[in-house]
Amino acid sequence: MEILNKSATFNYEIIDKYDAGLILFGHEVKAIKNGQMSLKGSYIAIKNTPTPEIYLIKSSVSLYKKAGPMPSYDPERPRKLLLTRQEINKLLAKLKQKGLTLIPLRVYNKRNLIKLEFALVSPKKKFDKKESIKNREIDRQIQRALKN
Repeated sequence: MEILNKSATFNYEIIDKYDAGLILFGHEVKAIKNGQMSLKGSYIAIKNTPTPEIYLIKSSVSLYKKAGPMPSYDPERPRKLLLTRQEINKLLAKLKQKGLTLIPLRVYNKRNLIKLEFALVSPKKKFDKKESIKNREIDRQIQRALKN
């Protein structure tokens, strides 16, 4: 089971990658293991309560069908990431640079635990996106030529 954020690598240039655990409800874990999660449009935010905490915002986890009716369940609720204080402080220091942000890349299983891989990114310019499309098309043409 692996859930990807396909638009992240197209829209952003990845600088650093990190892994973190997620705080989830039991029915959410089962839904994620069935692939009922979407990272489209989601991002990672830092809330400065007495101590800084990192949250996954706007990721949608569908209601697990066998969990029964849950009228108060919010599929897009903020989900806290499990990171050490040192990791959070390093991220805060790197985020002070202008134009950098945190974007989720994928959610995966690691020894029966749900993990989130996220990245420190900077947005790509329009000409960078066009260049990546051009390179992808060239690679496809090469693969077709080699196949024939």
